[in-house]
Amino acid sequence: MANEDIVRRWIEQVNEDIGSAECLFQGGHFLYVGFLCHQAIEKMLKAYYMATHDDDPRYTHSHMRLLEDCGLISEISDEHMRFLDFMVPMYIKARYPEKKEEVARMLGKGVCQHMIKETKELTQWIEEKLSAATRPSASSDATSK
Repeated sequence: MANEDIVRRWIEQVNEDIGSAECLFQGGHFLYVGFLCHQAIEKMLKAYYMATHDDDPRYTHSHMRLLEDCGLISEISDEHMRFLDFMVPMYIKARYPEKKEEVARMLGKGVCQHMIKETKELTQWIEEKLSAATRPSASSDATSK
């Protein structure tokens, strides 16, 4: 893996964002739970991209664009796709004062619990895809022995 250290750092940030989201959830700061879950997914997609491409991922916060760039769009489940659609306003709207109340009304304890759970599942799925994509193939193992 050409960018192994960078990929490792992206994944560390994913875990930190999820852990921070859990702490904020415990404190009842639901708006920022959504923001950090959005960030965790974005960073995991960027880790995947860095592990499987020779260039940097595009500068975007769009999960859909990143999924397309990674080549994962056709592999993602309908359930995860619906979750990503739900997550769209968690990045942009949560950052603008006039939109914060709108997003905050969407979020409560149950929604945030679900969001954290889904974020963990989705980032795990992406990490499994990353491991499979960067694992040496059986044929190259046999030829190198």
